[in-house]
Amino acid sequence: LLYERHGEPAAVVQLKDLEVPRLGDRDVHVKMLAAPINPADINMIQGTYPLQSPLPAVGGNEGVGQVLEVGCCVTALKPGDWVIPADAGLGTWRTWGVFPEEMLLKVPSDIPVLCAATLSVNPCTAFRMLADFESLAPGDSVIQNAANSGVGQAVIQIARASGIKTINVVRDRPDLPKLVERLMALGADHVITEEMLRKPEMKNIFKSIPRPRLALNCVGGKSTTEMLRHLQPKGTMVTYGGMAKQPVMVPVSAFIFRDLRLRGFWMTQWRKDHAQDQGSVAAMMDALCQLIRRGQLTAPACTEVPLQDYRAALEASMKPFVSSKQILVL
Repeated sequence: LLYERHGEPAAVVQLKDLEVPRLGDRDVHVKMLAAPINPADINMIQGTYPLQSPLPAVGGNEGVGQVLEVGCCVTALKPGDWVIPADAGLGTWRTWGVFPEEMLLKVPSDIPVLCAATLSVNPCTAFRMLADFESLAPGDSVIQNAANSGVGQAVIQIARASGIKTINVVRDRPDLPKLVERLMALGADHVITEEMLRKPEMKNIFKSIPRPRLALNCVGGKSTTEMLRHLQPKGTMVTYGGMAKQPVMVPVSAFIFRDLRLRGFWMTQWRKDHAQDQGSVAAMMDALCQLIRRGQLTAPACTEVPLQDYRAALEASMKPFVSSKQILVL
């Protein structure tokens, strides 16, 4: 799936047949199996994302493929192995590709294909945010908005596996009870609406669990300000998205009297910073795959779509209140 200019995805993305390039000595020929449509992919096509691929570009930053053939100098991969992108910008919305070995990471092929296809962005983001900003112990709690997003679902499950409680904020919607039930089944301790954040009844939650030391913000605007009010003194809020397209507003008192910390996180930057530190990348991937094998981390709710129906998938992924990730099956 190729785009030659920036614009609305359904208008500029086209399905094209291209020649598969010749296999170089350090290249790997991959048959893609499945690739999701993420918000960052949409923003890249629109031209609004801080990371851009040179045009014409193949869409998609995430997915899983199977190695068909390797160049004579490739040592870490062999035919039959499953691989995911080592970094953003690979262009995963394709049936076949030839990539340099260092652009791919091997993953175990005994995990479900949809888990592998959605492994490199959302679960990694959730894992790093839970690990890198506050040293959380079993019994501690975390609060997050957009809790039904791919990252939100991963946060719930990874936290649950570590004995950390989650307070999960979602927007009110027609099918709210169904969504609450789904998040509770993943291991959420509390699911509340944005409106509930502002109500005195919030105090009742903190009778059974401590106030959170960590808040994860993917929305911005009013949601953030309300979430901050419930953080413990010296707590940290990490912003990793801005779905409301509104700035993060913080009362001065939150800094002076409660000494709250505000941080940001971008998985792409983390990967750049750790490009020479393959040990920490491998340890994270290993921990996530262990959780998947134990049934403690599942793929987000997904809708599988054949590649030729890509326009419908792009449009569906941009609708409001999306609770299912569109996955192109290749």
